Amino acid sequence: MKDLFSEQSHIYQQARPSYPHAVIAEILKHVPHKQFAWDCGAGLGQFTQLLSPYFEQIVATDLSAQQLKQAHYLENVSYQIQHAEKTSFHDQTFDLVTVAQAIHWFDFDAFYAEVQRTLKPDGVLAVIGYGLIQIQDVAVNRLLQSLYYETLKGYWDAERKYIDEGYATIPFPFDELHVPRLKMHYQWSVDQFLNYLSTWSALKKYKKENQQDPLKKLAEFFQEHGYKHALLNVEFPIFLRIGRLKSSQMKKNAKRPSIMRYSFKS
Repeated sequence: MKDLFSEQSHIYQQARPSYPHAVIAEILKHVPHKQFAWDCGAGLGQFTQLLSPYFEQIVATDLSAQQLKQAHYLENVSYQIQHAEKTSFHDQTFDLVTVAQAIHWFDFDAFYAEVQRTLKPDGVLAVIGYGLIQIQDVAVNRLLQSLYYETLKGYWDAERKYIDEGYATIPFPFDELHVPRLKMHYQWSVDQFLNYLSTWSALKKYKKENQQDPLKKLAEFFQEHGYKHALLNVEFPIFLRIGRLKSSQMKKNAKRPSIMRYSFKS
């Protein structure tokens, strides 16, 4: 897994959108037991915080110590630096495994092997993400599209394609459940919008290589057209894939020796 977000993690925390409760509700209705959950690629713990009221204990893992240090303390959450593809967790531990806006950075085969090993027989994997921001204001949206598809073309990591494809092309070796289409809606100030764009990995790469700020054109547009106190209606499409272990994997897990469960609390 790549670590692209340790740098300026405080900006990332402030600028990134938070998922609506509808996402949590949709996931939880498929989870029969709520003892242990693993939030993988947790970053600053945004999704972990949404899960925490519903589980006895949660472990949130990430490669970035810098991001985990800034996560909010929660009594039932243990933040741990671990690789998504190789963990120290016991077999058949979790009722739910979640990955929010991170799975496209993983080694799919190795991560799924960990999920299959650590999920309980009736456990659930939920993969969550969101796509390119859309702006209701036509002129602003046109500038945004130009930034994404033209200015930053060639600066995105190859894994970005999975987001452009709505996570539909990510391999998913589980019995997949039907989920509805969901979206996030916000009203953002111009500063909020620009701060969010500044967290894009491609934008940071562009600035480093060209010594220029690709947001300058947008900032000048807002200033010239009187957007200082305007609120922008923004929308993100949500990607949600939920699955259970296939019967063949459950049979394989059943042959493993039983082990004593353990607590994540320190």
